Amino acid sequence: MASRSSVAKPNVKSGPKPAASTSSARRQATLTPGVEHGVTPSARMGEGTETVIVTGTREIGKKARDSISPIDIVTARQLAQTGMPSLREALTQLLPSLTMPTGGFDAGALTSAFSLRGLSPNETLVLVDGKRRHTTANIYADPGPQQGSTPVDIDMIPMAAIDHVEVLRDGASAQYGSDAVAGVVNIILKKQSHGFHAQSLSGITAAKDGFEQGIYLDSGAKLTDRGYIHVSGDFVHEDHTFRSAPDLRTGTKINKLLGQPEQTRETVAVKAGYHILDNLEAYAVATYAHRHGEAFQNYRTPGSLASYPAYAAIYPDGYSPIMTMEENDWEVTAGLRGEIDNWHWDLSSVYGRDYNQIGLTNSANLTLSKATGLTPTNFNAQGYSDEQWSNTFDISKAFHIDGWPHAINVAGGASYRYEGYAIGTGSPDSYYGSGSDAFAGTVPANAGHFNRDVIGGYIDVATHLTKNVQLDLAGRYEHYTDVGNTETGKAALRYDPLPWLGLRATISNGFHAPTLAQEYYSAVAVSPTAARGIIGANSPGALANGAAALKPERSTNASGGIVIEPVRKLHLTADVYQINLRDQILPGGNVYGTAALQTLQLNGFTLPAEAAGWGNALSTHWFANVASTRTQGLDLTATYPTSLGPVGRIDWDASINLNRTRLSHEGMDASGGALLTAQSIAYITTAYPRSKMVWGGRFTSSNGKWAIGVHEIRWGQTTSQLTNYGGTTNNTVPDAYAFTAFRNMPRFITNLDMTYRVLPQLAFTLGANNLFDARPSRAPDANRYLGVPQYYMSTSQLGMNGGFYYLKVDVTL
Repeated sequence: MASRSSVAKPNVKSGPKPAASTSSARRQATLTPGVEHGVTPSARMGEGTETVIVTGTREIGKKARDSISPIDIVTARQLAQTGMPSLREALTQLLPSLTMPTGGFDAGALTSAFSLRGLSPNETLVLVDGKRRHTTANIYADPGPQQGSTPVDIDMIPMAAIDHVEVLRDGASAQYGSDAVAGVVNIILKKQSHGFHAQSLSGITAAKDGFEQGIYLDSGAKLTDRGYIHVSGDFVHEDHTFRSAPDLRTGTKINKLLGQPEQTRETVAVKAGYHILDNLEAYAVATYAHRHGEAFQNYRTPGSLASYPAYAAIYPDGYSPIMTMEENDWEVTAGLRGEIDNWHWDLSSVYGRDYNQIGLTNSANLTLSKATGLTPTNFNAQGYSDEQWSNTFDISKAFHIDGWPHAINVAGGASYRYEGYAIGTGSPDSYYGSGSDAFAGTVPANAGHFNRDVIGGYIDVATHLTKNVQLDLAGRYEHYTDVGNTETGKAALRYDPLPWLGLRATISNGFHAPTLAQEYYSAVAVSPTAARGIIGANSPGALANGAAALKPERSTNASGGIVIEPVRKLHLTADVYQINLRDQILPGGNVYGTAALQTLQLNGFTLPAEAAGWGNALSTHWFANVASTRTQGLDLTATYPTSLGPVGRIDWDASINLNRTRLSHEGMDASGGALLTAQSIAYITTAYPRSKMVWGGRFTSSNGKWAIGVHEIRWGQTTSQLTNYGGTTNNTVPDAYAFTAFRNMPRFITNLDMTYRVLPQLAFTLGANNLFDARPSRAPDANRYLGVPQYYMSTSQLGMNGGFYYLKVDVTL
């Protein structure tokens, strides 16, 4: 379980101490606020009460136990103990406030989207060593609460490179800029200048599919006596899982739509630092990742090829198109930081890019075959690129003023960021006529390159008003060349009336600019008897239906909490929060049937000739400012160690997140029509669990040879509005606006791991995640297209794969 550093015993010291005068201390002091200045081996991995944090504060050497805002610290060891092959899945096992999609469709399942406090993945800012990370180019375009999100794909950072993760559960736009509405995830990379660690993780599901193999390596070395270099790399392969119910057309499970996509991922990271002078350090970080993924589409029967003899000869038993993705992701950071007269400064530049090539195999272009006789089966359908170039200058100093007994930490900075988003055309055979089956290629009319510039500046002042009262004030201004200006602020206060009791509260406003993908992305997914499109807000089809230009989302956050140690070593926290989010951006303005066909044709799409008869099974929508919401919740955490004398110890932990979102305003289009349906309202308000609880303990023997961990996770209820299907094979939509309420009932899962350390350098772990193979609730038969998707994927509750059992081997030299 994650170290609940925010629950530690309050510290009432008045402020940071001046830096030491030795050369080594001076070199440490040059590490600037917001990067990793206080993360030393001695401070980082000790008791949570002594962990130094760099997130949510600009003060140097700030302890987690002094934090004004709630923050979770997750160490590399805790991530590894989950037995999960990726960072997103590991964090989901540890943090109740963090959830991920139940499953996923198509290429959307290949981006590691996650959510904090029941808000869209776009509302969480991800940093790496305190620097803003670039986002994915792979938009989640399919239905669900994540629809329209282009988050940071944290699985493109090697697990082996991660030292620890700091998760700030508080609005922080004034401190870090746009996106930090729900909170901040700061991934701190390893910087050790020695040692070698290797880990192998092999596992399979209870259904005997979805085999996974992960290999994780990292090592460090000195650069003379003034620097270091640390190199890390992962290799992860995940096989398909198959969770489809029988297809009503065949009575068999030949349709493999429902399940985990196959993917192979290679990632590498290099981090280095060198002290040019005692008070001047040059540093650099580089990451690169490649992912190959494959996701099944709906099965096409042999009868669908009766009019296309050339393809019928190729696919005598029908076919299941497979969407493929080749992704390349890289980022380079370079900077200088130092200290002059107790002014700590940091000048850095970060460039990152994510590129996705979407293709299809085992598919067809039936229109092309009839017109030309050509029968291609593989297609290059789409290409997407997202790039970000950030340049920042940060400076801070702790002032001591005559007549004021406490240090006043003043920090400020300026930034410039370039954002670019590109949509590439598919190959001609992928968009000819109705295009490649399942996913037509991008036509030239929908391709293009789009960009904007963002400039900003901030100031942050922190001090003690009295020995026991901390105050932190922050303000930020940003200018976007496409959506205008924004001003955000934050005020935070903490009062420690007793050594074992602390009270804290914050209020802030936030800002999230529409992403370039939300403004310009357009695509259509085609099933055997249905099609679903999504188009940009400023596209011809959307404008013809009353769409308006996207406005930025704006939020107001308020929270209050208590930090208490009622008995020695029992650390408790409770934090309540409310997030008012205005002008939330999600798909809206649904149109169906003939209107949808005309809308898509205005955007250059050509659908199969039979699509005109699909009625309400043909739909499209566009991104819009659909609603304003109010999210209210409660976070509880507790940790307690039990000594067993010569036998060992048990570290107990428990944490709970209660969360509820309600609509406060529903958006309308220019014609006065509602932008939301009952189904899309459910995506916003009830697709995230109302509660998530994690509790358990870890036994460690006194000689360090044995460790046994047991944790229980309870996923709360989600409620969805499911599409009603008609016809003997569930292939039609009788009424576009009629839905059936469906409750995904609460589920319990048990995680168990047992580690035996054979040698100080060698350990083996047997483990089970979801030991008893719990699955989500099954959707009603009448709400499954073609009868196939027995689990509803458009929620963020329990995953559909079931139990996962693994063997892990660790070698440390």
